[in-house]
Amino acid sequence: MSENPLSGPVLYRPVRVGNLPLGGNVFLAPVAGYSDRAFRSLCVRCGADFTYTEMVSSEALTRNSGKTETLLLRAPNETRYAVQLFGGDPGRMGEAAAIALERTGAECLDVNAGCPVPKIVKTGAGSSLTRDPERLALVIRAVARAAGDTPVTVKIRSGWDSADLTWERAARLAIEAGAAAVTLHPRTRAQGYEGKSDWGVLAELSELAHREYPGIPVFGSGDLFSPEDARRMLAETGCDGVMFARGAMGNPFIFTQTRELLTVGRYGEIPAERRVQAGWTELLALAEDAGEASACREMRKRFCAYSRGAEDGAALRAEIVRASTIEDYRKIFAAAGFPLGAP
Repeated sequence: MSENPLSGPVLYRPVRVGNLPLGGNVFLAPVAGYSDRAFRSLCVRCGADFTYTEMVSSEALTRNSGKTETLLLRAPNETRYAVQLFGGDPGRMGEAAAIALERTGAECLDVNAGCPVPKIVKTGAGSSLTRDPERLALVIRAVARAAGDTPVTVKIRSGWDSADLTWERAARLAIEAGAAAVTLHPRTRAQGYEGKSDWGVLAELSELAHREYPGIPVFGSGDLFSPEDARRMLAETGCDGVMFARGAMGNPFIFTQTRELLTVGRYGEIPAERRVQAGWTELLALAEDAGEASACREMRKRFCAYSRGAEDGAALRAEIVRASTIEDYRKIFAAAGFPLGAP
């Protein structure tokens, strides 16, 4: 890690994933139901150095399911992005990788070996791959073969439960099978998203990779809800980059603030008016992809997050959860003092 003679380790810095150079190390993680291209576009505008799609089913992609087309869409300002694939069958995952690259030209493919949701796990995908490192290696090898020069990365968990921690073998076999980077969410599958993530495990993986697999970066995820959390993870674990997941939901400005904190040591607050305007921009973009009715339903929860800190926020959110059209949102926010213009 390079040093700043005035402040110690340089925490915000470029990183390389295989042959893919990235200008910084603050990323948006793949988040099911959230990291669609409308939201990813906002995150890029706010400073995310790299973004990942929602996880895409290899089964659905190879069977030409219509919904996967929307999941694969690149935002206009995404000069680089990754498509995340999930599945437990190496052959199917390899086929899906080839299709994804042909349709998107994505600069990176990521294999989901961390999702703890039962309906994903029972198919042999998600966290079940971390539990079965040998099968994970077969999946990575198949995807890497199909991807050619495009780097392949993997996101893993620390293990199945506290008695079955498989992160080290999973990471080793994934790297040896062709993974160009490893992201670790240091919770077990049994934890789901509860309890605390064990950053000590992330520190161990970072040290192992830097020692034995130079050139393979390790990224951290889990319990990143503020710029200070990102700074602390980078400083304490030695990981090469951080991925915001739940901490970015309804708050793309976390990328702006994190970059400011890491580079100048402080960051500014984002006024409610600017947050609501970001949500409005997201709503209009999401409506183009998903249709107005679907976008308006989805944006209820997102606008509740965007409106945090607004005056009379509780009353405002009571109105938001009933909005069904773009015009509904415009009127609600105009009445609250946030004129957003005509739809």
